[in-house]
Amino acid sequence: MIRILALCLLSASAAAAPSQQPPVDEKKLYPLGPESQRQEGVPKGTVTKWSWKSNVFARTERDCWTYVPAQYDKEKPAAVMVFQDGGGYQNENGGYRVPVVFDNLIHKKKMPVTIGIFIQPGTFPPEKEGEKGKSNRSFEYDTLSDQYARMIVDEILPEVGKSYNLSKDPKDRAIGGASSGGICAFTVAWERPDQFRKVLSGIGTYVDLAGGHVYPEKVMASERKPIRIFMIDGRNDNRGLNADGQYDPKRDWFYQNVRLKDALVAKGYDVNYAWGMGIHSHDMGGAMLPEMMRWLWRDHPVSVDPNDTTERSFRSGRSAAPPAAPPPGANPGPR
Repeated sequence: MIRILALCLLSASAAAAPSQQPPVDEKKLYPLGPESQRQEGVPKGTVTKWSWKSNVFARTERDCWTYVPAQYDKEKPAAVMVFQDGGGYQNENGGYRVPVVFDNLIHKKKMPVTIGIFIQPGTFPPEKEGEKGKSNRSFEYDTLSDQYARMIVDEILPEVGKSYNLSKDPKDRAIGGASSGGICAFTVAWERPDQFRKVLSGIGTYVDLAGGHVYPEKVMASERKPIRIFMIDGRNDNRGLNADGQYDPKRDWFYQNVRLKDALVAKGYDVNYAWGMGIHSHDMGGAMLPEMMRWLWRDHPVSVDPNDTTERSFRSGRSAAPPAAPPPGANPGPR
């Protein structure tokens, strides 16, 4: 009798346990669309790599890239978009392919002429020869302060601005990233809405790595800021299970993304969002990037003059020649 009862209890316990989520092939679930592929007749912009030693984050070094569309005109201020973990975003064969997407959307006038700035997290030089440098990514991205915003506003933008005519209108400036890069992008706009008012947040780390789970309360307790944001996450993102199997809602990525979205909506922010079935990966973000760009930049100026043939044509341009090589020993800048 005891054995039968034990078996019944074991069976009931097994029935109550959550079922294992079947594996999802995210590449098939979220394939890249035509606007993420090279299109015939679309002018191609240029991407230039450079490096930066920050004063805000002392002793750190980082790689950066600047994308300049073929339609850029130095007489006209260009919109700006900054990407964290920029190496992945600028890769034409990667998951996001930002230069390809920008080329296609700018050509079709679905977004303004925009210069892209792609920034890697800082690293500290190795202390000994043969060692790897130490990454400063989590401190830079997950900390709720204005420090990273100061690096962008006081260092990076002025450096790129030496070579290109960047708009100073915050409505012409966007910033984006994924995971810790997503919360970093939101923090920059939150701290400096006078500089950035458009945010792209993918699988954002609004969890308690460095206190990011408090953003919903901060949003509700503050006056609404002029920020537009597109958020995405997957229902199978990291769901807050600790090493001992205990659930911690402060470490549940999907739950905390939904909480922040709800707070932003309640306060009247300009919010769009999409919840997918994915895990903590970039596939959904890559597939949706063209759609998210169209939405973020949807109100860029247009001409309604029926005689304006320029407005009624695709944006032309010529593929710019590669920049001149820097002199030997120079630290190549964004020129």
